[in-house]
Amino acid sequence: MTASATELSNDAVPDELKELRTEIDALDAEIIRMWQRRAEVSKRVGEIRMANGGTRLVLDRERAILEKYRAALGDDGIQIAMLVLRSGRGPL
Repeated sequence: MTASATELSNDAVPDELKELRTEIDALDAEIIRMWQRRAEVSKRVGEIRMANGGTRLVLDRERAILEKYRAALGDDGIQIAMLVLRSGRGPL
């Protein structure tokens, strides 16, 4: 019986692949930590802005963030940016 690459047990996975998966796990943990922290900071910015008579949203700022993500990541960056923005301010 032969196993496909996706069916290999961890014992059969080359060391480099194990190391890369470990790195991906660490990167995912960091992305989650940073995502949560960004949402906290964004919510606090909104609270301060509203407490000082400002609006909940600053559309020019959101457009600049969308463009920054699009420029760095292509069209998928816009979708990522929308999720990031929403995590900090909630749905519109």
